[in-house]
Formats: sequence, C-alpha cells, structure tokens
Amino acid sequence: METLGAIDFTVIAAYFLLIFGIAWFVTKKEKAGADASSYFLGGRDLGWFAIGASLFASNIGSEHLIGLSGSGARGAFPEAQFEILASLILLLLGWVFVPFYIKSGVFTMPEFLERRYNKGARTYLSVVSIISYVLTKISFTIFAGALVFEVLLGIPFWTGALITVIATGLYTVFGGLKAVIYTDMVQAIIFILGGLAATYFGLDAIGGWSEVTAAIQANSPDADTFMSLWRNKEYPWTGVLLGAPILGIWYWCTDQFIVQRVLSAKDISTARKGTIFGSFLKLLPLFIFIFPGIIAYALSVTSYPDLFTVTNPITGEVRTTTDAALPALILRVLPVGFRGLVVAGFLAALMSSLSSVFNSTSTLFTFDFYKQWKPEASEKQLVMVGRIATVVLVIVGLAWIPFMQKLTEGGGIYRYLQSVQAYVSPPIAAAFLLGIFYKKINAKGAVAALWTGFFLGMARLVLEYMTQEGGLQLAEGGMIDTLVTMNFLHYAIFLFVVSIAVMVLVSLSNASTAKEVEAGLVYERGAVASAEQKTQPIERYLTIAIILVVLFLWYYFR
Repeated sequence: METLGAIDFTVIAAYFLLIFGIAWFVTKKEKAGADASSYFLGGRDLGWFAIGASLFASNIGSEHLIGLSGSGARGAFPEAQFEILASLILLLLGWVFVPFYIKSGVFTMPEFLERRYNKGARTYLSVVSIISYVLTKISFTIFAGALVFEVLLGIPFWTGALITVIATGLYTVFGGLKAVIYTDMVQAIIFILGGLAATYFGLDAIGGWSEVTAAIQANSPDADTFMSLWRNKEYPWTGVLLGAPILGIWYWCTDQFIVQRVLSAKDISTARKGTIFGSFLKLLPLFIFIFPGIIAYALSVTSYPDLFTVTNPITGEVRTTTDAALPALILRVLPVGFRGLVVAGFLAALMSSLSSVFNSTSTLFTFDFYKQWKPEASEKQLVMVGRIATVVLVIVGLAWIPFMQKLTEGGGIYRYLQSVQAYVSPPIAAAFLLGIFYKKINAKGAVAALWTGFFLGMARLVLEYMTQEGGLQLAEGGMIDTLVTMNFLHYAIFLFVVSIAVMVLVSLSNASTAKEVEAGLVYERGAVASAEQKTQPIERYLTIAIILVVLFLWYYFR
C-alpha cells in the first residue's frame, strides 16, 4: 500500500498554518471575546456565505468521513437519504423557524424553550444536549481521527488525536464563534475538493462508472438494491419519509450545535440565505462520501481484495472494516500531493466538527447553567467561563478515546448514530413544533411529553443492548418485543406521536395553569405575513430549485 510523501505532509502542514492564521486574524481583528455576544454569537453580524458554509462544515464529521463512506461500501445506500432530506429540513429552518429565533434574541435553544414554556423545559434540553454532545459528537469525531491517523499516517492515533483535539480546542477557546465560523468556511472548501478528488481518481482507477456498476452486478448479492434510495429492509420507505424528517427537525431546526450559526446572522433575510446555501451544500455528501465508498467496494472485488484491511501500527492487530473505505481509497488511487489535500480535508472536517461542538457546548453551559446560577456575572466572566468549559471538554474528549477504540469492529457507525438520535429527538422536535404553531400547549404539557419521550427512548436503547447476543429473552410477538424489534425510524414515528398526544392531553387538562405566551414566540398570521413580504424573489427561486433537485435524485436512484 502507498504511503504519504513529503509533498503530502507539506500540504497538511500548510493547511494547519492556514487555519491557525485565519483564526488568529479573526481573533485580533474582531477582538473576539470582548463581550458575550461577540464570543458566543460572533457579534450577530455574520453574512450568509459564512453561515451556510459553517452549517455544512460543522455537520460534516466522523459519521460522514468514516461512517457514510463505509455505508456506500456496504451497500447501505439509503443512508444518503439523511443527507438529501437535510437539504429540505434546512429550508424549513430558514423559512419557518428562523423568524422566531432571530426575533426572540436568545443565545441558546434551551433559553427559547424557557421563554415559551418554563425553566424545567430549558433544563431538560440543556442536560440532554450536553450529554449527547459529549457521548456522540465529540467521541465519534475523535474516533474518526484515530482511524485517519492509523490508516493514512501510520502513527499512533494517541499522538494524532492529541494534536487534533488540542489544536482545535485552542482556536475555539481564544477565537469564539466567529473564529469557528470563518475557519469552517475555508475547511468546507478544502474537504469538498478532497472528496471530489477521491471520487475522480477512484473512477479513473477502475475505468469509469460503468465498471463500478458492472462490479456491483457481478459480485454483490444485493446488486439490484445496492444503489437504491428506497428498496432496503433496514430503511423502509415509510421510515424514510415519516421518521427521518423527525430526526432532521430536531438536529437542523432545534439543536444548539446547528442553530447557533443562524443566531449569529445580522437579520432574518441573511439567516435564511445562509440556510438556503447550506441546503445546496448538503446535496454534496452523496457525491463526495457515498460514491467514493461505492467505488472502494468495486475496487475491493476487482483489484484490491485487502482494501478494507487495517493494521494497527502499534499492536500489529489486523482487522477488516468497511469504515476504512475512504482512507484506504485515498492511499490506493490518489497521486502524491492530492493525498495530502484529501487528508487535510479529513482533518478539516474533524476540526470543524469538534470546534463547533466545543463552542456550542460551552455556550449551553455558560448561559443555561452558570448565568442562571450567577445572573449578575459580567460579560468578561461569561467569556472566561465559556473558555474554561471548552478546556474541560477537550479533556473529556481525550478521556473518551479509549472507549471509541472498541467501536472500530464491524462498521455501521452512521446507522448507530442515527438510531441513537431517533430515540432522543422526537419529544424535542414535538416540543418546538407544537410550541411555535399551537398556542394552547403549555409548560406542563411540554415537560410531561419531554420526559415521557426520554423514558421511552432510553428504554428502547437499553433493551436493544440487553437482548443482543443471547442476552435478555422477550416474549416473541409481545408488545415490548414489538417495540424493541421494530425499525428505529418507525420507533421515532411512534415516539413522536406519543409525545404529541401527551403534550396536547396534559396541556388541555391543565389549561388554567397556562401563562400568556410572549409575542414573537408563537405563530401569528399577521406577523408572519409581514415578514414574508420582505423576502427576495431569489430566495424563493433557489428554494424551488433545491426541491426539484431532491425530487430528481429520489427518482433517479429509486
């Protein structure tokens, strides 16, 4: 197998210098950290291009670089649906949710829930968000970094992971959100170019797309459905159309990790343009992550039978995993120099995802816990607490690395993350949607639904593990067995419906305890109509164009 050359390492070094140079320039020019709004929300004056690029770059993490390309190699093509649907959900963020968020002037999503409901709803979302960030986003991103260093650089991943995590933490600590967003903007360009290079040289190595499809037809037992978005038992079309959007609304429209970018916009129109730009970019993962994985599979059955074989540089342990598809493809088919560019793209995605979650989690901790505990805290104190919180997250992230090593066997990272999100997201998505569109929903109903959904979601997750590999035996065909064995997207639909039912029933049963809802937090026809009149025609045309592209992809890969 080929290795990286001196030119490749030069490109990687140049990438690190570029990122730190941008972060330093932004920090100095904007005096990041001068006040809380500047540090946590970039001064609320960012443009649409930076916001859209950051929405895309922040989202691209280990589940894409490693998990999504591995999905392509395994024939789990429907996992691309989460990326395609994200384009539509981002439009929902821009057209439906953004006006409420910008007008409210909040710093965090839990703060929005408190203003709409009560402190209990805020605390719930804060705790769930921080725990999920630490256990999924941070840990899995570090895991992907470990695999990158192991496969591509041939060095102990402890060394590489330390460099990545600490370096990312440094510019996040000192630069705040503005440094994160501007470095995200450059990083998005780098890993898009890297992904396109992997696709181009992969096709060149095998002889074109026709050779890829021929290899699949000749070698895959699921050749007819290998590249179908709809015909897959693990991803039934009902779950994709009805369940996946629930996960999408939670992640793209209510999650601090993502929404913090649009909160930094100077006005509603800029935020909406940013979401539309981000929506276009979210169509790219199909071509820069899934397709390289498919090409890697074709090469593994025609030219490189050991393509997915990974050797630990320290222990010498040899294992096979499709999650190594993209890193392995890079070493096999890319010329010197381009390998360095793509590895830099890998690091760009990992660092942008880490920096975003560091900043978002520190924002949640600072405003939803520290400021509640010390409401008299000064702007400088808030910024300092945010920086300390980021340092703690770096340490916690490093502590999680040994646990992530255990997840390298068998692949399926992307599906695992989506299934975990399916058990967390439905009650949160329901609380935001009904809270905005149904004025009669009150705090008691919202909190009851949040905790009911959380209990049912965690029960499913625990039982899944307890019943694996000869563990707990459930009565076949019983209600509990049905709930545990049903498709995870169908379970998301079940949780969403239950959460809505609890929310409505409890709210209407306790209508006398409802407080007056603040203006701008719920749908009011006159106010929305006034905001819609200010939209520009280009926003509408681009929105229609994205919807048409999605419909075409659904039809072509049917």
